[in-house]
Amino acid sequence: MSRPSLVELDAVIAVARRGAFRAAALEMGMSTSALSHAVASLEARLGVRLFNRTTRSVSLTAAGEQFVAELAPALIQIRGAMDAAGAHRATPSGVLRLNTSIGAARMILAPVILEYLRRYPEMSVDLVTEGRLIDIVGEGFDAGIRIAEAVPRDMIAVPIGGPLRSVIVGSPGYFAGRSLPQTPGDLLSHECVRTRMASGALYRWEFERRGEQVEVDVKGALTLDESGLMIEAVRAGAGVGYLSEWSVGEDLVAGRLIQALDDWTPTYPGLCLYYPGRRHVPAGLRAFIDLIRAMAR
Repeated sequence: MSRPSLVELDAVIAVARRGAFRAAALEMGMSTSALSHAVASLEARLGVRLFNRTTRSVSLTAAGEQFVAELAPALIQIRGAMDAAGAHRATPSGVLRLNTSIGAARMILAPVILEYLRRYPEMSVDLVTEGRLIDIVGEGFDAGIRIAEAVPRDMIAVPIGGPLRSVIVGSPGYFAGRSLPQTPGDLLSHECVRTRMASGALYRWEFERRGEQVEVDVKGALTLDESGLMIEAVRAGAGVGYLSEWSVGEDLVAGRLIQALDDWTPTYPGLCLYYPGRRHVPAGLRAFIDLIRAMAR
């Protein structure tokens, strides 16, 4: 029996992790047909079927489950050995896979990601955005980027930038003829653009002043789950929004939006890059960490 290629082995792990050939192909940067051929070639070489395939689903066979359980740790060791060898290169090369939220991605794209690619032209970055917090190791990412309070406790965290702040804003048109809220409770008499979190739950707006903490279950006809859409709705006068100061800073300076409850919205710890500390750090990730720390200085 001829020896399987590393691509074939990676393909099996990707399909097992994603539960679909198309999603696995996107992860590996290859066509669905090429990935399917790689898996089929390995199955033919082994003489066993690793996956049960239907038109709607893909699942591991009993043989496939045993194969993946033994293969996955071995591939991690192989990748670690390759990364360790690559660390001796003068310039890192390869792919850095990062997972983050869309809001964080907007904040770091130009100042961090693009600067990283400029400094390390042999590296490429695969940046995946989603609202839910995932297992970055299980999903095959090198690192994640989230606000500090969302970083899992078993991860090493590296701060990116300074503290963040959320602010209450509305358009001049919306506030025309209306009083600006003076306390969080006043928001109950306003039309608010509500926020649906990745979990599906509605976000209760949080406030704090001189140690007093308040949560308000605001009301409103419009509920959205993406900050860019919320900004558009608030600009258009649909209601009051609770948005990151970073995302609406230019609107406030230009007078397109008006801020309220300034003394009820303190700063909180900002973004962090996080990664597992129990394994070798790839050269590309190490260079990214070094860049973040250098920019902080």
